[in-house]
Amino acid sequence: MTPSEQISDLGDLDPEQLREVLELIDAATDADGVSPVSEHVLLHLRHGTDAAGGTAETHNLLARSGNGTLAGYAHLDLTDPVSGGTAELAVHPDARRLGIASLLMRGLEERTTGPMRLWAHGRLPGAQALAHRFGYLQARELWQMRRSLLAELPAIPPPEGITFRPFVVGQDERAWTDVNNRAFVEHPDQGGWSLAQIRTREKEPWFDAEGFLLAEDDRDGRLLGFHWTKVHGGAGGSHAHDRLGEVYALGVDPSAQGRGLGPALTVAGLRYLRGLGLSQVMLYVDGSNTGAIRVYERLGFTRWDVDVSYRRIAAAS
Repeated sequence: MTPSEQISDLGDLDPEQLREVLELIDAATDADGVSPVSEHVLLHLRHGTDAAGGTAETHNLLARSGNGTLAGYAHLDLTDPVSGGTAELAVHPDARRLGIASLLMRGLEERTTGPMRLWAHGRLPGAQALAHRFGYLQARELWQMRRSLLAELPAIPPPEGITFRPFVVGQDERAWTDVNNRAFVEHPDQGGWSLAQIRTREKEPWFDAEGFLLAEDDRDGRLLGFHWTKVHGGAGGSHAHDRLGEVYALGVDPSAQGRGLGPALTVAGLRYLRGLGLSQVMLYVDGSNTGAIRVYERLGFTRWDVDVSYRRIAAAS
C-alpha cells in the first residue's frame, strides 16, 4: 500500500476532523512541552486558507491507526512559489515509533515539486532525527527569547514629534498593513500580509486592541511603527502567573528608522503587559538577525528555545 493510500489528503476540515486534529495537537503539546505546529497552521485550521493567508494549495494530511483513531497530522502550505512548500507535522504520543512520521513525510514529499521546508518547534530529538533521516539539514533558526516583567524596565519615551496610541478596529487595518509590509518587505513570515490576515486575528480570543500600540507622526497622523502584544493562557479571569505576554509583532516604517522608535515601542508594550499583572514576556526573532537580537538583549531578553527550519539536501535513505 502506497503512502497516498494510507493517508487522507484534505482541504479545509469538517468540524469532527478539526476536533480530532486539535485534540492530537493538544496531546503532543502536553507530551513535549511545545506545540508541534505554529499559529499560522492553527489559523488555517480554524478559519480556512483564505482568511489565514496563503493560497488554495494547502494540504491537510491525516494518518489513522487500524481502528480509525487519528495517529498523525501534517500541514503543507504551497504559498511560497520558490520552495516546494512549507510543512509541519505532529504524531500522537500514543502512536509514536510506529512509522507514522515517516509515512507523513513521504506523503508530504509526494505533493511537493521543489525543496520543501520542514519546521520543527523546539529542539526535540525525534524531530531532528526524522529530518536527518530524510536528508534534511538545518537551514534557519527562529529564536524564542524571554525576559521577566518584574525586573526594571528602562525609561525610553517616544521620540519627539511622535505619539503612541491604541489600534482602532475598523479604522487602522489598511494603514497598519501597509507599514507592516514595508517594514518586513524581505521577511519570509511577517511580510506580504493582506487585510484578511489581520481581520482574522481580530476574531481571535486573545486579540486586544488596547495592547496593539501604534506610533503616529504628530504633524500629519501618519503611522510610523507599531508594537502588537499578545497574551497566552487566556485573559481576564485567568491567573496572571498562568499567562505569558508576547511581543507579537514589532515594526518601524523604513522612513522612520534610526530615531529610536523601535526600543521605545518595545518598552511601551512591555509596560502594558506588566500592567495586566503578567510576570514574563516572550518574543520570536530570526537567529540571523543579529542587530535585533542585540537590541533585545540590551532590553533584558535572553534565548529560551529555538524553532528550526530544515531543507532537503540529499535523497532520502
